Amino acid sequence: MSADPRQPRGDAILSNALKETARAALAPLIRILAAAGVTPNAVTVAGLVLVAAASLVIWQRSLLLGAVILAVGAGLDAIDGGLARARGGGTPFGGFLDSTLDRTGEALVYLGIVAYWLGATGQPFGPVMIAALALSGSFLVSYSRARAEAAGFAASNGLAPRTERLVILVLGLVVADLGYHVALVAAMGLIAILAWATVAQRIWSVRQQAAAADLPTPIGQNNKES
Repeated sequence: MSADPRQPRGDAILSNALKETARAALAPLIRILAAAGVTPNAVTVAGLVLVAAASLVIWQRSLLLGAVILAVGAGLDAIDGGLARARGGGTPFGGFLDSTLDRTGEALVYLGIVAYWLGATGQPFGPVMIAALALSGSFLVSYSRARAEAAGFAASNGLAPRTERLVILVLGLVVADLGYHVALVAAMGLIAILAWATVAQRIWSVRQQAAAADLPTPIGQNNKES
């Protein structure tokens, strides 16, 4: 189910206007890829490969290079969606693959950061716990939307969807590479706070939509995972 266009999204950190400007800047590249016959799924897989490479580079303590590779890999996520639209629309499998590999890439990056911390400090407990909170919160942001849409509601709102989290993470890596190592811990802590806040926002939004439709809140219904 696609998100309800009436669902407010103005509470995200990055404005829709800024995101639309970035998409417009990518339009020429998307047209070139479409003309060359490149498929959206190929771009999705390439994005995961780059993000996995960024994770390995971060683990090896090259934070600036890891940030650059991560930014390029994450940028492919915007390209595959635009490419799918340029080719006449995406497929159900393409949407599934994109969402699944997005979560895979996010997990790999956080694991790379944890590995970096384990190798760079003798007292990694605090940063690793922050990373765990950031990762679990990030996954729940996506899960809450998927469950809401499966139940017939919209849940694309919130302070920190994936783009916002990636921007914060890239900035944290860049500043940490300059010698301010606490910046990466701070970035992960901010992601954790914003991700869990986004989950709460989406739960509240779905509750309001259920009340407006005079329907039972879909909590506790069909909770089995496939």
